[in-house]
Amino acid sequence: MVFPKKQLYGGDIPSSEITPQAAFWTQRTTRRKFLSTAGLAAAAGLMPGAAWGDDEKLRTVPGKYQATDEQTPFSKATTYNNFYEYGTDKSDPAKNAWRLKTRPWPIKISGLVKKPQTINIDDLIHYRPLESRVYRHRCVEAWSMVIPWDGYSLSEFINFCEPLPSAKYVQFISLENRKFMPDLPDGFDWPYTEGLRMDEAMHPLTMLTFGCYGEVLPNQNGAPVRVNLPWKWGYKSAKSIVEFKFTKDQPGTLWNEANPGEYGFYSNVNPNFSVRYSQAHERRIDASAFPHTIATQMFNGYGDQVAGLYAGMDLMKYY
Repeated sequence: MVFPKKQLYGGDIPSSEITPQAAFWTQRTTRRKFLSTAGLAAAAGLMPGAAWGDDEKLRTVPGKYQATDEQTPFSKATTYNNFYEYGTDKSDPAKNAWRLKTRPWPIKISGLVKKPQTINIDDLIHYRPLESRVYRHRCVEAWSMVIPWDGYSLSEFINFCEPLPSAKYVQFISLENRKFMPDLPDGFDWPYTEGLRMDEAMHPLTMLTFGCYGEVLPNQNGAPVRVNLPWKWGYKSAKSIVEFKFTKDQPGTLWNEANPGEYGFYSNVNPNFSVRYSQAHERRIDASAFPHTIATQMFNGYGDQVAGLYAGMDLMKYY
């Protein structure tokens, strides 16, 4: 699916014509929390997030994290995907995900939080200005891409959720809807679930994502909201999320429960840990006609940022 090239904003906009961020909020409690966040955003000189529809471009500001590798073209990043809810072949999501309707899209905040609640996707989008970040991604099937994503750090949303001190993990629960996903493969415990330890979820690299390449997320890439974890295997980056659940104990995740011997809870990119086959190299998909092979880096090259999260852990045991 390719979205029409409709420009939401053109050129610079006088500040007097920009709708205040608070106007986007529809829930009183959300609006109250937003006002304090908006103050911080204004102090940082960030532009307000833009209202959008499914056919609009995004207004973003440059993010801190910018991988300098050659980017994967949009046409490849949106037609070669893992999204089993729409089929197990790499081309299936692009062919089948058109069925998904992303509005309305309520999102549930549950578990060990101060106030369980349900919010609208657009409230989540407009919580703060969207950043554009370029991340490297590594699939356990030994291929990789470099993609510019649009969103902000998940930690900011978690702070809004106000988890209790007893919450040690956050679980992501994806959509399961056979109207949109009529060919869900057998043998898996749907819906798709993933999870993180709280310090991983709060790390600034962990990204709550609403778009890519300056466009709203294509359905096959996890619309309308997903997470991105560039130092972990790709399946950890849950797509089409409908619930954030905060737990005391390590939550179940679909792949770990299906095959715990290969798909560990942590699933950090580790070239020394083999999953059916060697993970020492990867096929980088970029603008060239054929993927080229490169050496896989520990933590996918993000070790300087995240290695401290796992200090003292045996990463061959806690894989």
